[in-house]
Amino acid sequence: MLRLFLTVAILAGTTAAPEAAEESLGTKIKKVFEATPTPTPARKHRKRATGKSTPSPSPTASPKPRKASPTPSATATVKKNRVSPARSPSATPKAKSKRKKASPTPTPSVTVTPEETPSPSPAETPQPSGTASHAVHPTPEKKAWPNVSLSPDEIAGYETYPPKVRQILNAGLELTKQNLGYSYGSADPTNGGMDCSGFLYYVLQQNGFSDVPRDSSQQYVWVRKAGKFNAVLSRKQDSFELDALKPGDLLFWRGTYNIDRDPPITHTMIYLGREKRTKKRVMVGSSDGRTYDGKQRWGVSVFDFKLPPPPTSGDAKISPVFVGYGRIPGLSEE
Repeated sequence: MLRLFLTVAILAGTTAAPEAAEESLGTKIKKVFEATPTPTPARKHRKRATGKSTPSPSPTASPKPRKASPTPSATATVKKNRVSPARSPSATPKAKSKRKKASPTPTPSVTVTPEETPSPSPAETPQPSGTASHAVHPTPEKKAWPNVSLSPDEIAGYETYPPKVRQILNAGLELTKQNLGYSYGSADPTNGGMDCSGFLYYVLQQNGFSDVPRDSSQQYVWVRKAGKFNAVLSRKQDSFELDALKPGDLLFWRGTYNIDRDPPITHTMIYLGREKRTKKRVMVGSSDGRTYDGKQRWGVSVFDFKLPPPPTSGDAKISPVFVGYGRIPGLSEE
């Protein structure tokens, strides 16, 4: 019986041992399975979800677009693209490359500004009308021959002229010695030149004729109203219409240049008389191309007085025509 009891006990022990062994393996397996679910990395991934809050550096990136706000809007879109691929560092160099591509776009704006600067350059220095008129009319630099001046001794019968006439003519001849050019719109020798009516205006003003008009058309009206005008229709130098011509008379032309005015008088000068040397009629004033001794002169000078030939073109407005002459209103004959 003892043996039977021992065998039973041994058998029971052997059976209990595998169970204990089995329990130890089960616990190990449980531990293994417990290790797999326990991997806290899953929770770490959740912490990475908090890591998604890394856009917290984005506020630092946000001031950059504010600074770059003056730049074109294209750069703002590039910066938006830069915020989304914040995880991959490789995306950032692409954004830099986009900046470089976006940089040439502002350069045209820089080139546009110099193109605009010359445009205002301008309209604006060329505004005075006087400068434009100087460009139209010849300047003293264009004259081919020097201006001419005559002394009173070179004019036939000059000593017999009335004193007031000699005073006026002396003032005009003095201006011919100053090498003055033809300057359209000028009535002052200090400007370096004068136009035809400006010459007449200046000389008469300096000699007491304060009511003389400024332009040739109104000077013509001034003489006509005084009733001392002689019209000339002839083209001949020995026409009877010139018999009443006296030194100091004012001479008038139309058609020396194209202008719309009424009356259409465009040119005026002062008659001097006849030159002793040539016996030809001469006059004094300012012109942009009349001749003396067959040579063109520009500016304040002595010129030959002769009637222009008939117009060669169909447009009489641009062909010089001598209209007539008249005494200076208020001039004393004594």
